Amino acid sequence: MSELRFVRMGFGAESVAYQEAWDEQRRVHAARFADEVPDTVLLLEHPPVYTAGKRTAAGERPLDGTPVVDVDRGGKITWHGPGQLVGYPIQKLPRPVDVVAHVRRLEEALIRTCAEFGLETTRVEGRSGVWVLGDPVARRPALGGLSLDLDPRLADDEFDPRLNGPEYAPSNAGQRREDRKIAAIGIRVAKGVTMHGFALNVNPDNKWFDRIIPCGIRDAGVASLAAELGRDVTVDEVLPIVERHLRDVLEHADPKPRPIEQTPAR
Repeated sequence: MSELRFVRMGFGAESVAYQEAWDEQRRVHAARFADEVPDTVLLLEHPPVYTAGKRTAAGERPLDGTPVVDVDRGGKITWHGPGQLVGYPIQKLPRPVDVVAHVRRLEEALIRTCAEFGLETTRVEGRSGVWVLGDPVARRPALGGLSLDLDPRLADDEFDPRLNGPEYAPSNAGQRREDRKIAAIGIRVAKGVTMHGFALNVNPDNKWFDRIIPCGIRDAGVASLAAELGRDVTVDEVLPIVERHLRDVLEHADPKPRPIEQTPAR
């Protein structure tokens, strides 16, 4: 991979409106496709905003009609806002593009970042992003005095945590000792160049996630570095660590196209 360029667009009081960042992504994407700029990672915070990927279902959006920005990335609905470090790696990949491998590289950089802060995270099979694993089901606390056998989420595929109060809220998954996502990933690849990327929860107000079905997942929740570590952690503190691990993982990757099996001639 080529050397990465990092662009710190804005944080805190200088956070970047989603549309502005999306426009900049598209500008850099076009320039990268034309080889006018090197591989580039845009890093920033957003003001509070919900964004919905192409697979978002109607029943996963806010019930109160809060505006949602529909975007052209994969994945479902999520939230961005203060206390969350967002990164948009815009890279040219060899063809045929291996999208899953790109996602795994982003996950690896974020897993290493969390480990440097003393937090063990991992992947969950079938679910993108970076996760803090909960306790085994048998060791989790009962909900509202109900035994786990009566947990409605185990029997109802359409169970809606938005309608069932803080007991089932995604932001309280840590108290329930359930699996919880600390970093979401959603990307798009156009003309062999990546767009969109990751959002790492550093110290956000995770109650914003309670108004949606985050990433369309009803049986897990969300986490943050600050909550998991039990101390204050800032985006400024995390930013250089993320940059270092992204550089190490992405610059040293060898994303060769997958071999194409040749069909024997008949």
